[in-house]
Amino acid sequence: MFLRNNTPLNRVINYIINIFLVLILLAILMPIAFMFSASFMPSSEIFSMPYRWIPSRIYLENFYRAVAGNDHSFIFLRNVLNSVVVASTTATLSVMVSCLAGYGLSKFRFRGRNIVFLIIMGRMMIPFEAIMIPMYITAVKLGLQNTYAGLVLPFVLNTFGLFQMRQYLMTFPDDILDAGRIDGLGELGIFWRIVFKNSTPAIATAAILSFRGQWDNLLWPLLLAQKEKMKTIPTYIVKFTEEKYSDEGAMMAVAVLASLPIVVMFLSLSKYFLQGSGMYSAGKE
Repeated sequence: MFLRNNTPLNRVINYIINIFLVLILLAILMPIAFMFSASFMPSSEIFSMPYRWIPSRIYLENFYRAVAGNDHSFIFLRNVLNSVVVASTTATLSVMVSCLAGYGLSKFRFRGRNIVFLIIMGRMMIPFEAIMIPMYITAVKLGLQNTYAGLVLPFVLNTFGLFQMRQYLMTFPDDILDAGRIDGLGELGIFWRIVFKNSTPAIATAAILSFRGQWDNLLWPLLLAQKEKMKTIPTYIVKFTEEKYSDEGAMMAVAVLASLPIVVMFLSLSKYFLQGSGMYSAGKE
């Protein structure tokens, strides 16, 4: 928080804070700038010292090799489709489940409500690696290996998304819900027509976080998707970087292509995402 009193000491402190924030911003943006710049360079130019941030010429062959792969199978396009299907389906289902559960835990009074909430939140304390193998064995026995269902279903219950929606809906005015009941709406009608349609910031935030989590998910697809046609972008990147004849420029091009959907999604929903980040003060315009 910046100091507002316009005294010499406060101006110095604000100046130092500004410098500190700029340094943090540069530290965050520098790897991204390097990735984008290197994706247009041949490998020999990437390792030149001092590094040239602006390519001497645009080297688009990196992007062709990224899409075609070293075996020219163009499996990258199928892997992109898999990631889009898995991430978007998971985000949609997890948002719906989180909204319904958050609505129930925030607006319905029943015995053991807080205990149920604490048990669900306790799931956040368990690392995914601890339950990964039992989940894999269960998925294999259910015949979910190499299927979209197997990649999606384990992540439909998003505990952080549920926590976020509950905290957001705790501030939702009860008077509006009571007015809906007086008008004859059932609970599902109240949820869909009033609560869901007026929770856009929190929903957008939960959707972005869920989509990003599944887009970047590596361990679970690496375990469950054994067929090339069912692999996702992270597994494609791992395979591409391990192949003998891949080069650094093409690797950077793969990383740029894999990052574009997340960037586009964030920019298109940034307005709602920033509003949803203030969920603890929701409803207090």
